[in-house]
Amino acid sequence: MIDAKCKKCRRAGEKLFLKGERCFSSKCAMVRNSLPPGPNIRKNRRGGFSEYGKQMKEKQRLRIFYGLREKQFSNYVHKALAKKDVDKSEFLVRNLETRLDNVIYRLGLAKSRVQGRQIVNHGHVLVNGKKVSIPSFSVKPNDVIELKPAFKGSPLIESQKAMIKKVNQPSWLNLDKETFEGKVINYPDQNDMEELGRVQSILEFYSR
Repeated sequence: MIDAKCKKCRRAGEKLFLKGERCFSSKCAMVRNSLPPGPNIRKNRRGGFSEYGKQMKEKQRLRIFYGLREKQFSNYVHKALAKKDVDKSEFLVRNLETRLDNVIYRLGLAKSRVQGRQIVNHGHVLVNGKKVSIPSFSVKPNDVIELKPAFKGSPLIESQKAMIKKVNQPSWLNLDKETFEGKVINYPDQNDMEELGRVQSILEFYSR
């Protein structure tokens, strides 16, 4: 039986990396069958998607990519739309990237953003020495992120150690792979924002 998360990737038509290491293996559903789930999937849609449909699909893809509910995601988008004299696309992606659950994932301390959210929710993360249990907490330059000492020896982290040493963090983050202490070097710039080029259609969708 195909996992519900794998169906989300197939529906989006690309890997969203929702299953951690499995997404990099031959067991990935996108490797075995990249067609969308559901009946009549082999039939082409006449004329393709409308512009509205394309924007809707892109919105759903990015929302699932960051593991957010519709209300959470729309709040981020409307906050970006309300900003003046800024690049709205860059502002939106930067706010999504600097969520604490995403940072835990980007540092390699979690196999997926979902797992990163669980680690934060359960109170295992310290930011500048203080416990933070809010996944949406926004980090800023010079913030130090670390796991609680007791959690560093947990089976979950022990199983993740080999992966942690292989992960290449984005340029705006740094991780000491011996102590598992991370630091925010800067805000992500355009070169770090892999989703940036596809965000304009999402802003247009919510501007209707």
